[in-house]
Amino acid sequence: MIVRDPTRGLDWSASARDGLGDRSANSVHDRWQRIACAPEDSYTLADASLLIAAEEYPNLNPTAYVKKLDQLAARVSERIGSNAGAEETVAAMNRVIFEEEGFSGNTVDYYDPRNSYLNEVLDRKLGIPITLSVVYMETGTRVGLPIAGVGFPGHFLVKCTTGDDHLILDPYAGGSALSAEELDQRLRQVYGEVAPSVTQSPELLAPATKKQILLRMLRNLKNIFGSRDEDRRVLELLNKILELHPNSLEELRERATLYERFECYRSALKDLERCRDLAGAGGDNETQDVLRRLRTVLSSYH
Repeated sequence: MIVRDPTRGLDWSASARDGLGDRSANSVHDRWQRIACAPEDSYTLADASLLIAAEEYPNLNPTAYVKKLDQLAARVSERIGSNAGAEETVAAMNRVIFEEEGFSGNTVDYYDPRNSYLNEVLDRKLGIPITLSVVYMETGTRVGLPIAGVGFPGHFLVKCTTGDDHLILDPYAGGSALSAEELDQRLRQVYGEVAPSVTQSPELLAPATKKQILLRMLRNLKNIFGSRDEDRRVLELLNKILELHPNSLEELRERATLYERFECYRSALKDLERCRDLAGAGGDNETQDVLRRLRTVLSSYH
């Protein structure tokens, strides 16, 4: 039985008939702003992920993709009994999502931005660890599986917890379970010989919040479009990131640099002043130098 609470999540009714459309751009932004400051139990990862996609796909019909997740969960429910345990449920999910539907990691073109948009992942059945994990978590939540994302270094994972036990699963690898030894091996690939152990550092397997997951998705896209010198898209993504995490010094500095490139000097100045205030003690010398330069440019306009 699907146990998803129909009262949770965004009300897509205003845009469900015709997609979000160009005329609804402000509505998409307004919805994102509401999510940015809303309690996490008031929306789903699917809702927020589809809002990220809506700016890139203005005619996106979000209800169609929520329905696809519902249908995946319904098929899993058909394969398990009412008293199914976690391992039985996970096996059914892996069978439906990866064996029958053919979802898989895109090993051919990992940095294709479509891998980071939930609508494209559901259509093409290709993704990267974090978006495949969103599909996995949204399906699992609908069938009552206690599941959460894990922002593991270098590779997003999911964790299913039952009592004092937990399973660490990799949706990018077909939902396979990972042992502590395998997790430590992955840490060594990231950190080398100084890598911590998951046994000694259990915080590495702590559940990620929805906002942490969304930030990781947005930063993946930002890095992809940044590598392609698509500054306008990078700016749009920075705006979303900073609405979720207003005090991110790194992204404030990055947005200030873009604003200056676009000759939006007042906006650049505002972001850098915010950086200075957050850093305290007047900020670093480089920030102060850029602030002086921007003030000089602005003074020439009067």
